[in-house]
Amino acid sequence: MPSVKPLKRPWRSGRWTDKQVACLLILPPVLFLLIFTLYPIVRVFWMSLYHISITEPWLGSPFVGLENYTTAFRDHRFWQSLGFTLSFSSITVIFELIIGLYLAILANKAFRFRGFVRAAILFPWALPTITNALTWRWMFNQDYGLFNAILQALGFIQKPLNWLGDGKLAFTAICIVAIWKTSSFMAIILLAGLQSIPGSLYEAAKIDGANRTQILFRITLPLLRNVILVSLVLRTLSAMQAFDLMYGLTQGGPGNETESLPMYIHTTTFIDMQWGYGSALGVLLFIALFVLSFVYVKVLYDPDR
Repeated sequence: MPSVKPLKRPWRSGRWTDKQVACLLILPPVLFLLIFTLYPIVRVFWMSLYHISITEPWLGSPFVGLENYTTAFRDHRFWQSLGFTLSFSSITVIFELIIGLYLAILANKAFRFRGFVRAAILFPWALPTITNALTWRWMFNQDYGLFNAILQALGFIQKPLNWLGDGKLAFTAICIVAIWKTSSFMAIILLAGLQSIPGSLYEAAKIDGANRTQILFRITLPLLRNVILVSLVLRTLSAMQAFDLMYGLTQGGPGNETESLPMYIHTTTFIDMQWGYGSALGVLLFIALFVLSFVYVKVLYDPDR
């Protein structure tokens, strides 16, 4: 009777190479990215080439090529929402970086109750955005809001300001809320980078007579360059995709002046049911995010650090 050879089990015999083990371990995340990231991107791009209207099913889904994109370039509301999104992102990210760096430097110092201060810094970021928006909406209320009451008590204004009913004031209010909430996010990332800088560098700089400004620009910022890059990329991507903050505060008003591009995409796709045109707007937002990330990396990334 012929002998039966046992099945080879390389994972038990130790015959698997490092390359095979690496491929096995990386397979699940690759499949996850293909299913939940790459496929939706390809699907949205494909839908943007067709006229898909749920409210007009009798038209079918005719292929229109780049017509949805040319329509977007002629759409005043698209340019208005894009301009608001870019302005909101640039202003908030700059102030968040400055305030976050200050908070990170403060939290990195050794003092009593430092743990409490670090927890307090993280608190605004931990709160849900829609909760923040509704709370600040009450404080910005024209009739019984906290800010109007304080400004009137101090004599800065004679009558209440319509914070959320005026376009410029509403934009200012949205930026204030965003900066208050996400400066803590910047601070946490930058604090992690600060803790990786050896303290001996600061001691040597002080011995050489360097002041605080010189230490900041000659030691801290250069060594935080890649950390700043990561924080800017993450925060810019988040700001460009902001939806819940504007929706909770102004719902895009007045007159769509505070409508972000993601809000316009949501309205076009899920309220107007224009899936083809909404997909084209989504692709344009994706391209804008890719270009901004590429610029950040080319300008700030330092492979030596």
